[in-house]
Amino acid sequence: MDGRQQKQVLSIARDAVHAAVQGKSCLVPQTDDPELTATCGCFVTLKNRGRLRGCIGRFTSDQPLIELVAEMAKASATEDPRFLADPIAPRELSELDVEVSVLSPLKRTDDPLSLRLGIDGIYIVSGCASGCFLPQVATETGWTAEQFLSYCCSHKAGLAADAWKDPKTQVFLFTAEVFGAAFKDL
Repeated sequence: MDGRQQKQVLSIARDAVHAAVQGKSCLVPQTDDPELTATCGCFVTLKNRGRLRGCIGRFTSDQPLIELVAEMAKASATEDPRFLADPIAPRELSELDVEVSVLSPLKRTDDPLSLRLGIDGIYIVSGCASGCFLPQVATETGWTAEQFLSYCCSHKAGLAADAWKDPKTQVFLFTAEVFGAAFKDL
């Protein structure tokens, strides 16, 4: 995705967050740009001065990327269960940063330690439990591959920390094109 397309995606996310926080609806612009109408997964992350304020996404989609970005941006601002008791307030909007992660398809791996820290994200599934970390989490935390997998199991999926070693546990890898900006710069 080139810089112009990234800026358009970030503007769509910003507009959706603004509308959601203010209780308004938001129209998503139409485009015939194949990059922006691709059907792929994405996550939208919102931060205020480096502090997480919302992150929601989907691994797959049957809708155009720009529509999914708007939907995930709205959900990140208003539906992330971690922040329901402390939702984003309208006064915070000018202080927010938005980051969009456009995902590659998931690929199951039989060798979870083959993941490339900072490049591969993980999605771990065991029974009804699941959890994921975007690729940038490994870079932000400085975790080793084992820590990345273990924290995802224990803190995100509610599994034992070493559940990723169990052959019944499915581990998927994916990459992401990650870009972001401060709301005030969009």
